[in-house]
Amino acid sequence: MRGLGRALALASFALLAACATRPVQAPPTQPPPVLPAPTPIPSPLPVPPPPANARAAGIALVSPPAAIDEASAARALNAFITSCPSLRTKQDKSQLSYPADWAPVCDAARTVLPGGAGAFFRDRFDWVQVGNGQAFATGYYIPEAAGSRVPGPGYAVPVYRTPPDLVRCTKPDGTTGRGRIDETGTCVLYYTRAEIEDGALDGKGLEIAYAADPIELFFIEIQGSGELRLPDGGVMRIGYDNQNGRDYVAIGRLLRERGILPPGGTNMQAIKDWMRANPDQGRALMRENLSYIFFKELLGPPLGSLGYPITPRATVAADANFIPMGAPAFLTMDRPEANGIWIAQDVGGAIKGANRFDTFWGGGPDATRIAGGMSAKGQALILLPRGVAGRAIAQP
Repeated sequence: MRGLGRALALASFALLAACATRPVQAPPTQPPPVLPAPTPIPSPLPVPPPPANARAAGIALVSPPAAIDEASAARALNAFITSCPSLRTKQDKSQLSYPADWAPVCDAARTVLPGGAGAFFRDRFDWVQVGNGQAFATGYYIPEAAGSRVPGPGYAVPVYRTPPDLVRCTKPDGTTGRGRIDETGTCVLYYTRAEIEDGALDGKGLEIAYAADPIELFFIEIQGSGELRLPDGGVMRIGYDNQNGRDYVAIGRLLRERGILPPGGTNMQAIKDWMRANPDQGRALMRENLSYIFFKELLGPPLGSLGYPITPRATVAADANFIPMGAPAFLTMDRPEANGIWIAQDVGGAIKGANRFDTFWGGGPDATRIAGGMSAKGQALILLPRGVAGRAIAQP
């Protein structure tokens, strides 16, 4: 084999030598090829901004459903009566109604006899669809966590009241919002969750209580209120008082996008289980939500953003730009628990846009289970006093 290889090598060398002595002829001159003109790349079309309110999204008058669950309507009627003072007096950001529009139905609501709530909502209101009416609903509840009014062994996670240096101010870029004035007199963003957890508020006397578990306190922040079970058996109720002005980031969405939890596994309990099994990653995950909630002690029933008590299975948080706050909404969802009439009595940092709702379920194990797993799609209708929808549609 070696001899054959050497012979082939010599033959190859001779062939190359012969080629080297052969005269080389210049190739004939040819005109350069004509290349096609490049296809112009179209400029991307500008993405229109989302509608600012219900009027901009567009509304359509529709017929009410043939049947309305009376139990749902009865709960909603009581919540609606509670919200009527706000409807009568406050400006409607959705631009669908005026305060005076609500006086007749608010007066009539107090005269509804038992068993007549469904008929009241069907007959005394215009039923309208905002935009395409496609709705998405989540759930919230009153969570519980172990806590103490004073620090001690096992109770080391501060629950802060609103800091006095958290103010509304105008930043150098011209935007106005929550922030703080730094040592140069400039309005800057307020501290992030990580900065607060690392001690930015230490020594300022802002603690109103101490939680035993940072994960449980984190979920109280998400819900906006909760109850601390005290060592002596008592209960301290805390509720939303302010927010640091940073954007809210849904950690369940992050886990789903990263493939850590399956698409159907991002309910609250699954998230908690993963965070406890992975404490370092769980702490880092919570810090990706820069938003931080400050609390106050609540001495009465849970209150919504209108300042009135909220009602389990009747109150929803919604975007005030797309539904008058205090108005009824009718949901038909793929989670039957969410079906029926609800009253928009609350708002939420993540509850933005048309037909986005957060259903309130109260407290206890059932509320925790339903709200923690609530992720429903369907249709939403908004109820306006009879005659108001036609005027809103006719107005330019």
